Amino acid sequence: MEIIGATDIVDLPELGWYKVPVRVDSGANTSSIHCSKVHLIQENGESILCFYLDAKRGAPQQSFLVKEFKETVIRNSSGKEEKRYVIKTAIKLFGRKIRTEFTLANRRKMSYPILLGRKLLKNRFVIDVSKKDLSADRNKNSTSQDAIRRKTKHDFDAPPLS
Repeated sequence: MEIIGATDIVDLPELGWYKVPVRVDSGANTSSIHCSKVHLIQENGESILCFYLDAKRGAPQQSFLVKEFKETVIRNSSGKEEKRYVIKTAIKLFGRKIRTEFTLANRRKMSYPILLGRKLLKNRFVIDVSKKDLSADRNKNSTSQDAIRRKTKHDFDAPPLS
């Protein structure tokens, strides 16, 4: 299992949202993502979920339409029960692409637009709350090492000097 800190930076490639700050919360069962204008539309007799991501934090400024979703009732941080929609999408963390569930929530007043819950963490990560951004730090290091490797390989492939 991988060690994850209290916060990190992730990518949501299927949604086109990159370098998103996240908060790890072992108290939350399901991960959640900040969305606005969440509503159902009817198209050809089929319910389609429509929502917008947080454009102020770098998300694409467009609506998303999802045919595969479900509804659930959760207890929010204030202890109130609320109905939320749940979607599945991929998250890139520690170089791994993991498909997981996210509830669509209004996290406008929260510091982090995404919360990572126990379903994502279970059997994959151990939390060390004294750490932060471990996945982001590893990605920076591997990217720079890859660049060094490519440059070195390129140098060896170059024709000899005459």
